Amino acid sequence: MRSVKEVLSLGVLYLGCALWLSSCGKADTDRILTIAGAANMQFALEEISEAFTAQTGIPSRMVTGSSGKLTAQITEGAPYDILISADVKYPDKLYREGYTLGPPRVYAFGKLVLWTTGEGVDPVLSALSRDEIRYIAIANPKTAPYGRAALEVLQHNNLDSLLQEKLVFGESIGQVNQFIRSGSAEIGFTAMSVVSAPQFENMGRWVALDSVQYTPIEQGVVVIRQKDSEGDNALLFRDFLFSATARGILKKYGYTTNE
Repeated sequence: MRSVKEVLSLGVLYLGCALWLSSCGKADTDRILTIAGAANMQFALEEISEAFTAQTGIPSRMVTGSSGKLTAQITEGAPYDILISADVKYPDKLYREGYTLGPPRVYAFGKLVLWTTGEGVDPVLSALSRDEIRYIAIANPKTAPYGRAALEVLQHNNLDSLLQEKLVFGESIGQVNQFIRSGSAEIGFTAMSVVSAPQFENMGRWVALDSVQYTPIEQGVVVIRQKDSEGDNALLFRDFLFSATARGILKKYGYTTNE
């Protein structure tokens, strides 16, 4: 027959095992997930993050910028848990250099638009050479995939040399949007996800550019390897990005996805 002390000790042991087992496979809801997101994804990511937190209880914060700059920050030790890029080039670079928990996956395809908030300005390529358009905003093609796509469109239409003096380069799509909204540039190339955002959908005019004139904008995601974390929360967010809920949000912002 066991003593009271033995019974109590066994009870504590069983309770400890039960608590340990119940914690296995569950997310760490106390740890804030840091998401590095391409500027074109800012508004869609805000909705996706809110839906993810509502479903899992995992809080998150977001840092936005050009995909190239975010990638450079990761290689320099920035504590980002996941990279939501505007292309697959930068996620693949991180994967090949050993910074990620697996290869990149394409979560969406972006669309390029020409946007203006100026009075009397037509958002069409044929208008770009007119005198009333002094500045054309474009993201830096060296670090921003949407900037590369915009440059391809100009080259396809033999406009790159003609318009060279008018181009003003933003660090990211986010800065391009500021140029256009403020009127610093009469027109500019941005993402459909931006002009589809509720806060901008009635601001100015835009047209979608012919997608055959630029390389498909495949947007990739990778989970960043961390020394002090197994990356469980980031993996959960990566998987959520491919859920029906997230795909619905992405489509609302003008992206196309693989079903």
